Amino acid sequence: MPKKYLPLADNVVVKPGEQEEVSKGGIFLPDTAKERPKEGKVLAVGPGRVGDDGKKVPMELKVGDMVVYRSYAGMELKDGDEELLILRESEVLAKVTD
Repeated sequence: MPKKYLPLADNVVVKPGEQEEVSKGGIFLPDTAKERPKEGKVLAVGPGRVGDDGKKVPMELKVGDMVVYRSYAGMELKDGDEELLILRESEVLAKVTD
């Protein structure tokens, strides 16, 4: 049974997108050659950080947002078979829109 993670401050929990199993040229990629996904779906967001003036800065991201982040950003977390990332909101580079 998967756990529920409630991030603190300005952290977000992201489920990375699927990794490529086959290269564009049709070559099967072993796990060691796969590039870490750079897109994912936000599963949980923290309440926001406290600014220098002592006021809470609200989060720009919300649950369900598709985001782009740096390849090696955040902390990897494994919950059973599910792989998750915990990122700071500032590590997210962009929201993906249609």
